[in-house]
Amino acid sequence: MEECPQNDLDAASLEKNEPLESTSPQISINEFSCHCCYDILVNPTTLNCGHSFCRHCLALWWASSKKTECPECREKWEGFPKVNILLRLLLTLTEEEFSKAPYTIESSSHRRAILMELERVKALGVKPPQNLWEYKAVNPGRSLFLLYALKSSPRLGLLYLYLFDYTDTFLPFIHTICPLQEDGSGDDIISKLLDLREPTWKQWREFLIKYSFLPYQLIAEFAWDWLEVHYWTSRFLIVNAMLLSVLELFSFWRIWSRSELKTVPQRMWSHFWKVSTQGLFVAMFWPLIPQFVCNCLFYWALYFNPIINIDLVVKEVRRLETQVL
Repeated sequence: MEECPQNDLDAASLEKNEPLESTSPQISINEFSCHCCYDILVNPTTLNCGHSFCRHCLALWWASSKKTECPECREKWEGFPKVNILLRLLLTLTEEEFSKAPYTIESSSHRRAILMELERVKALGVKPPQNLWEYKAVNPGRSLFLLYALKSSPRLGLLYLYLFDYTDTFLPFIHTICPLQEDGSGDDIISKLLDLREPTWKQWREFLIKYSFLPYQLIAEFAWDWLEVHYWTSRFLIVNAMLLSVLELFSFWRIWSRSELKTVPQRMWSHFWKVSTQGLFVAMFWPLIPQFVCNCLFYWALYFNPIINIDLVVKEVRRLETQVL
């Protein structure tokens, strides 16, 4: 019987302590992560089952699966999922709040990357793709175009990025291949992709020199920075860039040895007209091409072109040996 007063005292003490504990709720950072991209939630959308995802990720899931079910537990949802306003408000935190409990993100570069991501979301209203596969899912036509453009005409391909996709693609590209800090201390891939400052004159000078003489090296350097994210894909891109550089050198050597330097402007114009015509033709008929065919062409250009280029390099070497003999 004497235990009852003690229990009442314990209950009373707990009630007194509750307001103090409620002032610092122990919320895990995982509560703010999307289970599709494993990144911080952007326009968080909560389904009937209670799981939350980036609205962009949920849209990509629906577009790929054509199923109205949760990507995590497979429970079906009904109607049109809406943005979770409470979660979205919680995501509008400042850098000072990110450095305190319960979040405590100690890495300053990580905090800066998250804040820059949130600023982009506020400005654009969407989550920018952060790797090759996200970019392909959002821009299937452009990703296929870039693969073929960078293969057949890297200079025109990079010029296209500068003119028509400057902020989202060209700026991250030039900041990755021509960084301000050569040692890369404190910078990771995501930080480089989110660094949208205008390039300095030193970066432009380095880029223009490589753009004029070694355009394929630019692609290889960009792929090199993604080795930790896309192990085999980056290696295929690097090998393909090396092979294409060798083929371009063989082409210049052939023109030089045949004393056909006067024909270079005409060849450049013919090449420009050919690439432009092909691009316009594909753009006109793109809506009629099945998605399966586009995917096959994408993976062929990504993984099988290096094998074809190896054969072309071998043929050029044999032809050069025959001329010498």
